[in-house]
Amino acid sequence: MVDFATAPDELALLEQTVRKTMLAATGAELDHALAELGWLDMLTDIPGVAIPLVFRLLGETGAHAPVLNDVIQHAAGLALTGTTPLPFTGGTWLVWERTDRPGTTVDEHLPLHAVHLAGLERQQAPAAGRRALAWWLVGSSRAMLALARRHALERTQFGRPVASFQAVRHRLAETLVAIEGAEATLAVADGELGALLAKAAAGQAAQITARHCQQVLGGIGFTAEHDLHRHLRRTLVLDGLLGSTRELVREAGRWIRTEGAAPRLAQL
Repeated sequence: MVDFATAPDELALLEQTVRKTMLAATGAELDHALAELGWLDMLTDIPGVAIPLVFRLLGETGAHAPVLNDVIQHAAGLALTGTTPLPFTGGTWLVWERTDRPGTTVDEHLPLHAVHLAGLERQQAPAAGRRALAWWLVGSSRAMLALARRHALERTQFGRPVASFQAVRHRLAETLVAIEGAEATLAVADGELGALLAKAAAGQAAQITARHCQQVLGGIGFTAEHDLHRHLRRTLVLDGLLGSTRELVREAGRWIRTEGAAPRLAQL
């Protein structure tokens, strides 16, 4: 069991341990490994630290585990076991299984499967789930940016590194601004509306990142051997869970029209 004190040096050690675990395992194996590390204790005792750390690292490493179930169940005051139905874009509902059975979404590595629910069982996803997914999207965006940045530094054209061209620099800079903006939104994502906007911002940042990084990578970014497509497909699925970027923006607009005003989400 890891001691979950929140001193900076201990948090750095915890991040190093979790990252190493995610680089060595994924799926059901990672689910068990995180449980052995004390993920459920972290979620119960220090959710404000545990959720950003674990979900950001899932994105950065490209690993996956069904821990979104735990976040939603914890926020709802339920036992931290099993799975919970998740709304997906287009009005469908999915269950994130705690197995390695291939999924039915665009990212078959995620064991997400459609489920038919009675009307009374269709509960709204809590804000905690959207914040968790937003951190995962931010982590995936940073992974895509790192791939594009490395390529730009190593690839040469006309005797110069690709990174020296202004157009490439602009794309990478715009990508970083979008990611940092999503993280800043997450830092003040209190309440239902804050979580909604944070996930929308993270989804938008992932779309911008995928578009710009694909342009920077060029032809190699389209190949199955390159890792970009894995992160891109992952973000497409994560964006659709608990409300897509487009759906959440419309929902925020309806909320503001109903209330007649937009609340102050951050004190600047």
